Amino acid sequence: MRHISSMLQGLARSMSLGKERKGDEEEQGTLLRTSGTLWGEGSETFAAVCSRRGEKGTNQDCSIVWEGFGCQDDSIFCGIFDGHGQWGHYVAKAVRDSLPPSLLCRWQEAVALASLIDGEKMLCDRQFDLWRQSYLAAAAAVDEELRRSRRLAAFNSGCTALSIVKRGDMMVVANVGDSRAVLGTTSDDGGVAAVQLTVDFKPNLPQEKERIRQCKGRVHSLDDEPSVHRVWLPDRDAPGLAMSRAFGDYCVKDYGVISAPEVTQRRVTTRDRFVILATDGVWDVLSNEEAVRIVAATADREKAAKRLVECAVRAWRRRRRGVAVDDCSAICLFLHSPAP
Repeated sequence: MRHISSMLQGLARSMSLGKERKGDEEEQGTLLRTSGTLWGEGSETFAAVCSRRGEKGTNQDCSIVWEGFGCQDDSIFCGIFDGHGQWGHYVAKAVRDSLPPSLLCRWQEAVALASLIDGEKMLCDRQFDLWRQSYLAAAAAVDEELRRSRRLAAFNSGCTALSIVKRGDMMVVANVGDSRAVLGTTSDDGGVAAVQLTVDFKPNLPQEKERIRQCKGRVHSLDDEPSVHRVWLPDRDAPGLAMSRAFGDYCVKDYGVISAPEVTQRRVTTRDRFVILATDGVWDVLSNEEAVRIVAATADREKAAKRLVECAVRAWRRRRRGVAVDDCSAICLFLHSPAP
């Protein structure tokens, strides 16, 4: 109950500050939009971020860490975005800048309405449901905003979006596309185990493939890339999108590609140590277990994301010789203070 009261007080503060500052998204808290580190004031969280450009041109990955999300000291938002197509880097930055404040606005409205209708007691039981509704509404609004934008050409370009909201011991994960979140948790033997928190939304997943085919889209791989399934228009071999969910990519939005996130939750325990959010450039060459071991073995938390990305780049050159290294980006969110 104390947590709910604190949440409502934070909601009131953020709504009041929002009016005073005329909608400035940085109304409260600290934001990190580049490689670096950020301590969570009032909580035990610590985030390390690193992004490395690959060998394909402009780095189309970007990220955000927002400490104090929603004017609460124990809350943090982490998001990582991977662009694709000619203007993918612009689309990724647009979604990075629009999704967190849009989510926060819709969550504030949902909590305010639910508290009036259901009261404070019922509100506690509906936390995840409110976050899920807010995420779905925010994603739809951001995608529609992109569609109408005259600044961005997102018809043949788009981006993925993977994000986490951690508030107290509740962690909400939302995923659009093929980036991935993996939890590092203490195993029974005292080691560290990897728990995948998200699904890689590839077009060959049965439910994704069925939706695309029902919308008259096509899914198949090319002869020289038999393991990479792509989405194609009904009557043309284009665009060849290698994921089934994305922001932008309006050329295939009528053919089964969607921007709706899968939203899940997890209660953080004392055994849970950190969460890795990384783009497919990392996961294409490192397994969940390898990534978790790399982060767990890094004595200096501030260097965890950088070391993970460096290991991914080396793995590209060792395991994918002759293939251009992809952009590699990661956020390592540590859930507790280090042991003394």
